[in-house]
Amino acid sequence: MKAPNNGIMESAGEISVSLDFEPVRLPKGRVSLTAIRSYLETLALANQRVLSEVLVDGSALDLSLPLDSRAFQRIDAVSVPLDEMPLLLLITAAQQADRARESVEAALTLVLINSPATAHEVWWNIAAQLKEPVLTLSLMPENLCRNCCGITFDKLRRWQLEHIAVIVRRVDDACKSEDNIQLSDALEKLVLPWLEQLTDQIHLWREAISAGVRLGA
Repeated sequence: MKAPNNGIMESAGEISVSLDFEPVRLPKGRVSLTAIRSYLETLALANQRVLSEVLVDGSALDLSLPLDSRAFQRIDAVSVPLDEMPLLLLITAAQQADRARESVEAALTLVLINSPATAHEVWWNIAAQLKEPVLTLSLMPENLCRNCCGITFDKLRRWQLEHIAVIVRRVDDACKSEDNIQLSDALEKLVLPWLEQLTDQIHLWREAISAGVRLGA
């Protein structure tokens, strides 16, 4: 039995790769996860498409994150037409919001079992993640936002970023108390509800846009 790829294989023939359910023959030297993804993206772009999903040994990659050097044997990629880019942006924003929410949920306990200084660092790392889904959403076409929620994405982005700033200041105030219980409470009562609301809104937009794509809108 052949050993799994560790990112530096001698032969690309040991890796099974597909794009849109069709097998892909890799050029010589394309053996790392980064190299294969780059090649698949080139193939997709040549057909006016972009990658929307990449599965490595059956596990989905978060395409918004840098790739690692995990061992792998099979890569399956799916692409979408360029006119479906809004849907891809919403998928990316949802992934970013989910990642931030998971960080907050882990931090609720983490800040309680560490020193105030460490707890503050945990919070500041989370604070840096909050703007990511909002900035991704700002790339959406304006007409889609008006159709979905009656305002432009530009106005929505400004409102969301202002809301983030208010939340960050309030959680920073909790940090000043040096009481980690107050910090945990602020994360649970301020940050988590905002992320959950944002995730719900993104889900509604995805449903609306997916319905439009199915109807040929």
